[in-house]
Amino acid sequence: MSEATQNGPVAAGSGRASAGNERSRAGVPLIEARAVTRILAEVVPTTLVRDVDLTIGANEFVAITGPSGSGKSSLLYLLGLLDVPTAGEVRIRGKATSAMDEDERASTRLATIGFVFQFHFLLPEFSARDNVMLPMRALGTMSLQRMQERADALLGALGLAEHAGKRPDQLSGGQRQRVAVARALANEPPLILADEPTGSLDSKSSEQVFEILRDLVARHGKTVVAVTHDLGIAARIGRRIQLADGAIVADEGN
Repeated sequence: MSEATQNGPVAAGSGRASAGNERSRAGVPLIEARAVTRILAEVVPTTLVRDVDLTIGANEFVAITGPSGSGKSSLLYLLGLLDVPTAGEVRIRGKATSAMDEDERASTRLATIGFVFQFHFLLPEFSARDNVMLPMRALGTMSLQRMQERADALLGALGLAEHAGKRPDQLSGGQRQRVAVARALANEPPLILADEPTGSLDSKSSEQVFEILRDLVARHGKTVVAVTHDLGIAARIGRRIQLADGAIVADEGN
């Protein structure tokens, strides 16, 4: 196991507590899509996601696979409330999201969902610590000292304690992606959505990031949904959802 995963990427004690809390909600799916469709209203309308029904519970590791243009990332953005369905409903912990205004959608995202993207999207002028603190500042429930302590704890657990004060351009690609994982965990969300999290990394860094995501599920009770083109990685994930032309064509390991 890599240095980054030896101590686990969740601050001491917090992961197990949140895992227990999620298991107490066992009767309600963590996230659910009901007949979700997304159509781009262009001159020639384009269907990105077509009539998707999907239920994902606590403590699941899910891969979303399919060819380019199959709707993988579009579905992930709908599940993460970054986009709005043309038809159908996305429910978070049993709560419908279609009627939420943007402020409620934003607060739900901040408290419930962490995002990891193929390209880390770290702010270049900020240190690793400050990047990790951004979601905590947005949620506004912690003091500055507590935010700094939590950011340092997350970075330390991911093997980045010595790099907390560095800017992204002073880090390797794998280190930047681990900072992005720490940022996704900042508000201790039960759900992590990852869009091609290893797509721009070398094989060693890809394995480190995969181990971190797997550890979040196995040791800390998180749910991780990852879009990936890497069939080797997908084969190591417990549940695999395959898309074609915006629709689910297979759901294995469910």
